[in-house]
Amino acid sequence: MAGQKRVNYLNNKDILAEIHKSKNTFCSYRDKITDSDFDLILEPDENGKNGLEKINVRTLKEARDNRATRLSKLTGETVDPKSITNEDIVIRVMTDEHIPLGPKKRTKASTKPKKKKAADLLDDLDLDEFDNDSDAEITDNDADVDMVPVRVNFPPFKHYRIDAEGNPFEVARSHWKGTIKDGHFSKTHGRVTDKLAMMYMKLCERYATRSNWRGYTYNDEMRSQALLQLCQIGLQFNEAKSQNPFAYYTAAVTNSFTRVLNIEKKMQNIRDDILEQHGLNPSWTRQFENDNPDTKYIDND
Repeated sequence: MAGQKRVNYLNNKDILAEIHKSKNTFCSYRDKITDSDFDLILEPDENGKNGLEKINVRTLKEARDNRATRLSKLTGETVDPKSITNEDIVIRVMTDEHIPLGPKKRTKASTKPKKKKAADLLDDLDLDEFDNDSDAEITDNDADVDMVPVRVNFPPFKHYRIDAEGNPFEVARSHWKGTIKDGHFSKTHGRVTDKLAMMYMKLCERYATRSNWRGYTYNDEMRSQALLQLCQIGLQFNEAKSQNPFAYYTAAVTNSFTRVLNIEKKMQNIRDDILEQHGLNPSWTRQFENDNPDTKYIDND
């Protein structure tokens, strides 16, 4: 329609804003208006030093500069960083200390040695020493359960402000419902914004129309799997490491499309093998490979 403003759903600025709004729905704030926007992100380092210990003169100056830049873009007027006090700064500290602990999920690689050890113990036992009516039970007492923070949909964090004496105090907490003091942990009460969900859909639709994907008959399945993947990992984007969520989402969509393609190729090979075993014609792809055995295909993983 003539005169209608075109909406661009796929730019980093709008995606970052919608990710921030979506994460805010999972958080508890002292004041949602003043404490939701952060000026600096601090992460723990390899030496065990958490982000809260990194608050010093240098990081406070960096936070004031970031806040001045952000306010200048919003108001259109130049804001002097010296006019911003430490009490105005909001610092996001990446931490999981408020996340409850749960048993660590065992992988297949970690369970295989334990099964082998249990089998060796059974081989060494003299079963004649045990009475058939005894209540003896063999348990794996050597298996220690590791307690780790519960898995959440995005990296947990806390927001801090600086008081007049220069001490940080908490003003916001992620994955929390209710007030900070009297609330409780929750990871299901928030939601993704409608605009961010629309961005997911637009990205999948646009990627599915590329020349190397649009010719497949299972293009709809590729698109649905990519959309499901974005819903699962969309909020895991860490603003402290990158300001390019579009590349992060595009990589996830590419992996989803490639995964579906590999599964369909595997199913097609099994179907062609069954058809050839029964003396029937396989797919045109298999027939072409049989007629041209010297032809080699290179798949880009």
